[in-house]
Formats: sequence, structure tokens, C-alpha cells
Amino acid sequence: MKQSPVNRIVLATGLGLFAVSLCTAVVAGEVYQWKDAKGVTQYSSTPPPKGAFKVRTINNQGAAATATTVANAKSAENPQCGMARSNVAALQGKGAVQQDSDGDGKPDKTLSDSERASQLGLALSVMSANNCAASAAAPNK
Repeated sequence: MKQSPVNRIVLATGLGLFAVSLCTAVVAGEVYQWKDAKGVTQYSSTPPPKGAFKVRTINNQGAAATATTVANAKSAENPQCGMARSNVAALQGKGAVQQDSDGDGKPDKTLSDSERASQLGLALSVMSANNCAASAAAPNK
């Protein structure tokens, strides 16, 4: 069966438009912008360790799609640091520490002194491995 020239033109045009749409897909990524201690503007794919910064979304044409200023550097901190810091504070405190040992979300076991010391060591290791600020990290001896 022979196709008419009009059918071939419509098919070719449709395939061409489809191919162009695949080539122009918008790709975006986040870039962090801040000024360092010397006042030089820095750009990175990761946020600065401290201080205010802007989060910019850049599309594949190089244009800045959005920009958001973040004033609190704590939002850039690794979430494991906050959890480890609160665990250290609880484990170094005077009160009893309970643990959810069966995963149901409810504390069901009070830690013994040796278990408490072991958990404190783990929390301090997490802080060390993630380069967390050591505000409450010094163990009581």
C-alpha cells in the first residue's frame, strides 16, 4: 500500500515536532550563592557551612528561574547533627532515658548505665562523622 505525499508530510512533521520537544526539555538545578569573609561572591552546589546564602534554581538555558534568600544557616546543617546533638543532651542529663526497642513509636525500655554510655558513644560518633558543631558534645566524666 502506497502512502500519499500528504500523509508522509503530516507524519514527518509530527515526528519532527516530537523530536524537537524531546531536545528542549527544561532541566533545572540548585546553586547556592553567598559572600565569603573577604566579600567575594561564591557559587556552589552545596550550601556554605555558615552564614546567609541564596538558593538559586538555574534552568538549562542558564537563566535563574527562582532565587530564595536563607538567613539562618542552621537550615543547611545536616539533619543527623540535630538529632545526634539532642541525643547527647538527653544521654548526658540526669533523668532516665527510654528507648523504643520494638519500633512501635512508644518508649518501652529504660536504658541501663552501660546501654546509656554505649548510646552516648554512638551519638558522639555520629557528630564526629558529620562534622557537627560540638555545642553539647563533651561527655561528662
